[in-house]
Amino acid sequence: MTVLIAGGGIGGLTLALMLHQRGIPSVIYEQASQIREVGVGINVLPHAIKELATLGLLPALDAVGIRTKELIYINRLGQKIWNEPRGTDAGFDYPQFSIHRGRLQKVIHDAVIERLGTQAVRTGLRLGGFIQDEGGVLAHFTDSRFGAGSETVRGEVLVAADGIHSVVRKHFYPNEGRPSWQGVLLWRGAAEWPQFLSGRSMFIGGGMGAKLALYPIAPGSAPDTRLTNWAIAIRVADGAITPPPVDSWSRLARMDEVLPYARRFNVPGVDVEALVRATPVAYEYPMCDRDPLERWSFGRVTLMGDAAHPMYPVGSNGAAQAILDARALADALKKADHPMQALTLYEDERLGKTAEIVRLNRTGGPERVIDEVEKRAPAGFDFIDRVISPAEREAIVRGYAGKAGFALNQVNR
Repeated sequence: MTVLIAGGGIGGLTLALMLHQRGIPSVIYEQASQIREVGVGINVLPHAIKELATLGLLPALDAVGIRTKELIYINRLGQKIWNEPRGTDAGFDYPQFSIHRGRLQKVIHDAVIERLGTQAVRTGLRLGGFIQDEGGVLAHFTDSRFGAGSETVRGEVLVAADGIHSVVRKHFYPNEGRPSWQGVLLWRGAAEWPQFLSGRSMFIGGGMGAKLALYPIAPGSAPDTRLTNWAIAIRVADGAITPPPVDSWSRLARMDEVLPYARRFNVPGVDVEALVRATPVAYEYPMCDRDPLERWSFGRVTLMGDAAHPMYPVGSNGAAQAILDARALADALKKADHPMQALTLYEDERLGKTAEIVRLNRTGGPERVIDEVEKRAPAGFDFIDRVISPAEREAIVRGYAGKAGFALNQVNR
């Protein structure tokens, strides 16, 4: 059996490693001319790190990322709403990592090249179309760099790991249209900055109109510095900011638009405005998702990652869910008697779980606790327990963890 993987992102690369571990050959076809370290910071939760650990990647992740120690929710005034230890500091068998997305991708890519060989990742090839029959799938790839030349290959299974604008998803759902955007704009960047608190701490703060995420993603050039990631999400209203097209994923942010919002946040020990000013390059993204699908698999073709379930970037779950997809799909292909049976098993395992997370993220995920506090105490508070009880805060935060599959008892069992 040979598995054709359209897309060389985190999900597609992880799938190739998982398949190799189970003795199943695969080839990745990536439309970019090379696998580059693009993007900014993300968090990868213990349930996904558990899967990467089974692939022997923990030492490489430690070399380029930060093991997250604690998460702190604050309001826009910097008052603490909730804090909790994370990863191994919370008793998990596996850490949580705050890491540059591109560096995470490179760690996985390097392992694919080392274990599967250089021909396992074919770059500069865009999936143009496919046909399938009882025996396999014939996929046609075109040269995405020069528009000339093409390659047609055959495999037993085709996996679409080609993102929110998936060619395969569009083939099966031609009338779905563009991604859904509800007016939330995201600015992101990273700069080397003096470490705050433990040097492994993460802040999420703000309110309903604007939120801030702040956390280190790599060691800095000096012992007391970190490459520090920031993200500001705002709801665009009244034409104050020109909204981007929903297909725009790499537009440069304008500092004259970002800085007024950066000044709104008071974070203990961090000058947010100065951090944003020190950032060499910042990017602007529309915060988009798509409605959950009724089905991912059609014969010998299936979807995974953002092609299957693009979600709002709250709760640290986007990359994690793609990694979990890879494990479930590789397991199903290994144990099933027929590829189509395997794709059904994979879909049964993953579709419902990810659909629930998509819906939860639309309501704010665990960060909804910040909104609840602002609704009840918009001018701040003297004592948080008088605004919202510890039990109610815990229900919001821990409830999301259980539904998203990374509660302590779920990961450690």
